[in-house]
Amino acid sequence: MSNPEVPTRVRVTGPPRRRVSAVRPDAAREIDAETALGEVFMRSLLREQLRLAVGALAALALTLGILPLVFVLAPDLAGVHVGSMPLAWLLLGVLAYPWLVLLGWWYIRRAEANERDFAGLVSAAEDDG
Repeated sequence: MSNPEVPTRVRVTGPPRRRVSAVRPDAAREIDAETALGEVFMRSLLREQLRLAVGALAALALTLGILPLVFVLAPDLAGVHVGSMPLAWLLLGVLAYPWLVLLGWWYIRRAEANERDFAGLVSAAEDDG
């Protein structure tokens, strides 16, 4: 009985990969190095995001947050019904959720726009530099 030769295993790999340069643009390096210019960039982004968050919280407080106070100051509203549902239930139990979704959608859209504007500012600073 003859012993056939067993072929040796060959590792198959893809083509060699090129390494992407890890050199960051100048303005991004300024931010990473926490220089004075990087601080100005970051402070501008944080200021805009804080302004947006305060605006969203103010909208929430002035709409849903004030409703319990309205019902305490105007007790006659407790007897108002829309169809068979009390007005308070309608406002706080049904209409509040679409408002929260709309407010969240608006907040996310604006926050992403702020970040796009920030990225444009950083890239414009790199082009000028």
